Amino acid sequence: MAKQIQSIRGMHDILPDESGQWFWLESRARLILERYGYREIRTPIVEKTELFKRSIGEVTDIVEKEMYTFEDRNGDSLSLRPEGTASCVRAGIQHGLFHNQQQRLWYQGPMFRHERPQKGRYRQFQQIGVETFGFAGPEIEAELIALSKRLWDELGIDDVTLELNTLGTPESRRAYREVLVAFYEANRDQLDEDSLRRLDGNPLRILDSKNPQMQALNEGAPSLHDHLDDESKAHFEMLCRLLDDIGIDYRLNLRLVRGLDYYSHTVFEWTTTSLGAQGTVCAGGRYDGLVTQLGGRPTPAAGFAMGVERLLELIRVRQGEQGAYRPDAYLLLAGEAAQQAGFALAERLRGDLPALKLQVNIGGGSFKAQMKRADKSGADVALIVGDDELAAGHVTVKPLRDRDAAQQTVPYDSVRAILEARGETRDD
Repeated sequence: MAKQIQSIRGMHDILPDESGQWFWLESRARLILERYGYREIRTPIVEKTELFKRSIGEVTDIVEKEMYTFEDRNGDSLSLRPEGTASCVRAGIQHGLFHNQQQRLWYQGPMFRHERPQKGRYRQFQQIGVETFGFAGPEIEAELIALSKRLWDELGIDDVTLELNTLGTPESRRAYREVLVAFYEANRDQLDEDSLRRLDGNPLRILDSKNPQMQALNEGAPSLHDHLDDESKAHFEMLCRLLDDIGIDYRLNLRLVRGLDYYSHTVFEWTTTSLGAQGTVCAGGRYDGLVTQLGGRPTPAAGFAMGVERLLELIRVRQGEQGAYRPDAYLLLAGEAAQQAGFALAERLRGDLPALKLQVNIGGGSFKAQMKRADKSGADVALIVGDDELAAGHVTVKPLRDRDAAQQTVPYDSVRAILEARGETRDD
């Protein structure tokens, strides 16, 4: 026997028992995004490597260690996208979406990073991302946060905390960077290997170190808030007032940074304690410098991205399984004539009731075996057609979930009315 081929480590199949949960989450996210006026954009999975080197930065773990990069037959360096923002910006510049326009965009799809797989973190992972362009004020940041909060409410997620910070304008951050570098240089002997590597390229990222040995040093580091200019303070204060006005609680986290030059003003994360070490389920902020960095005209921009796997894991932790597929009805066919006529009857029902999810017994079997299949399917009702019912033009309707309800044998038109009524009251 030939050796079985397994999936790549960190890249998982989404099986039928799980795919309904994905659809359940994605469909609710789509509805909320559309309510806020966001339109979907779909970009390629493969991009030129240069796009990510220019946007994320060459001196980052993502570009140096984690990207799936290869040369195509023309010798061009290509990469599987590790995140969605750069592709969204590239598409907007290429197709003229930003010039004298405001855009509210969203996307979903797989991203790829070659990192150590662990719970909630995979080498192929799904993101839902939201990007806005042409909005300079804090109102758009408040909208992004309110939108994400509404999604948590819709999904029934309450174990999340909003962490908020400001990085100020590029000018104030450059002044702070000099002070911060001087502080770390004076304490160079206390820096770990990652911090030493970041000192020249991304010193703000040292503040966000997860190494417990760095915590005491970082607590004594200069605060960016002490170096904010008046514009930065006014922008952040307005954002906080807007969030207060709509009743969204937040926690100021002065160590929350992105560490990339194109970020400015607001950065935020939604975090949870229910997923262990991988506590961030959504992260975003303002990145006014990125469009220019990728060759476009100066354009204010802000957005966020959320990991679908982490959200699904959080939903399972908090509420149990959600969104699993189950049919509305299961059609049992008892008798040779009924089995032969069953396909036509099923198609007639599907034609008359377009929203009906109807599963038909195929492969015969005793009545007892068919009833077991019907119950296992999760259907609300079993529709039973034997040779006698077929001859009379009747169908027996047997409730499977409501044990107190009686089964009834009724003409076809009455079956249609019963299923329509159940469809109006069923809570998916």
